[in-house]
Amino acid sequence: MFIRIARHLAFAGMLSLSAGIAQAQGTLRIGMTASDIPLTTGQPDQGGEGLRFIGYTVYDALINWDLSAVDHAAGLVPGLATEWSVDEADKTKWIFKIREGVKFHDGSTLKAQDIVWNFDKLLNDKAPQYDPRQSAQGKSRIPAVASYRAIDDQTLEIITKSPDATLPYQLAWIMVSSPANWEAQGKSWEAVAANPSGTGPWKMTAFVPREKAEMVPNTEYWDQPRVPKLDKLVLIPLAEPNARANALLSGQVDWIEAPAPDMVPMMQGQGFNITQNEYPHNWTWHLSRLEGSPWNDERIRKAANLAVDREGLSVLLGGLMVPAKGFMPPSSPWFGKPTFEVKYDPEAAAALLKEAGYGPDNRLKVKALISPSGSGQMLPLPMNEYIQQNLAAIGIDVEFMVVEWNQMINLWRAGAADPSVEGSQSINFTYSIQDPFVGFIRHVQCDLVSPNGTNWGHYCDQEMEGLFKDIRNTFDPEAQTAVMQKVHEKFVNEALFLMVAHDVAPRALSPKVKGYNQAQSWNQDFSPITIE
Repeated sequence: MFIRIARHLAFAGMLSLSAGIAQAQGTLRIGMTASDIPLTTGQPDQGGEGLRFIGYTVYDALINWDLSAVDHAAGLVPGLATEWSVDEADKTKWIFKIREGVKFHDGSTLKAQDIVWNFDKLLNDKAPQYDPRQSAQGKSRIPAVASYRAIDDQTLEIITKSPDATLPYQLAWIMVSSPANWEAQGKSWEAVAANPSGTGPWKMTAFVPREKAEMVPNTEYWDQPRVPKLDKLVLIPLAEPNARANALLSGQVDWIEAPAPDMVPMMQGQGFNITQNEYPHNWTWHLSRLEGSPWNDERIRKAANLAVDREGLSVLLGGLMVPAKGFMPPSSPWFGKPTFEVKYDPEAAAALLKEAGYGPDNRLKVKALISPSGSGQMLPLPMNEYIQQNLAAIGIDVEFMVVEWNQMINLWRAGAADPSVEGSQSINFTYSIQDPFVGFIRHVQCDLVSPNGTNWGHYCDQEMEGLFKDIRNTFDPEAQTAVMQKVHEKFVNEALFLMVAHDVAPRALSPKVKGYNQAQSWNQDFSPITIE
């Protein structure tokens, strides 16, 4: 039976760039937190921000996220596949019906064979279109996929390595680019970067690395209600928070991601709108579990979690966060009933640390990888400095290794055992937690350490492996939720991560920006927006 789902740079550089940006009615200019335009060829880099601004604008996935609601976390809806099913007799076999009549921006027509071509560009290093840069972004997103083939122009078969009910979620991360365009661009991904072609609601018309990307509406988009109302969308990299704020205040941009909290009152006083909404996100330290790591001691992991004053951190951030009570926010249906309470209790933290053999007279020294900015990273430098002070108060001294965001992503994929992390025992990484795979499985499954996935810390636990097997074999959503609660309880009760905060994705918008409704998602829909 088919599953059917109802559709529903520095500020000075900014000044020099602004002269070349059209000021016409209907142009929305966005200051991103990234230091560069995300990879445009199909599978973006720059983390969640790359997917938000280059992924779900220029491209579609087989299965898309529903970005229409603001009062609940986004769910899955049909994208380039209108329906999909798992074989009841063989639950490793999935059939996808490909949407008819969809056109790529270059005019070619989407077929099931094009989906196969796109999987090959990520998974088959012998294919002529294989792209290591895109593979680095997409391969780890679809670990369940064993094989795939086009049965006919409108029918795709995917075989998974074992039964896996999370496959639809995995596919929502994979963007589909045009094989015909790759051919037309001389089979060069470098050429495609400046002339990309997807099926999405926006067409890219200009691309200057580290400066800007410009898009216009795809008036022939297959989902007509989502044809953009704007004349143009302009993306501008502005990694430094004060540069973003100054660009907004001076009229150089109309919208900025992650405004500096201390500037929010001034922005509001000048008529700018601050939007926020809870969404599936957490801000953590991912801990190394390699032999010799101090984080192998549960007492130390719990001590660190009890040492962080999250309410004080919220004051630092102007209230633009939800204090963590676990890996998931308490509002999540997957939260369950953990017995370890994540809270601020420095006395209990010091006692646990003393029990583990450390304290003021024998201080524990740890090294943490952090970034100065990045997608979903909130304000990583002041936040990490705050945590550094909290941990020092109980006897844990933290040394930071600071790297640029895209390099941080590379080190995250490399894993804790790689020489490039220079002995770091933790990495400050923010995670999308909107589905079972990206929320839990990819972080701690035994066989998803590098190069197979993003289990950065090399954690491996057989009880957890059994729970993950249960998730994959549970195709009923309600029953799967019960398993997810058990997984989250284990995450919290064993303090597998340093759990700090959940972002509310604050954005500062010019009062000219109308029609924006902030979805509870890492991704956002820019189609309804207009400029007065």
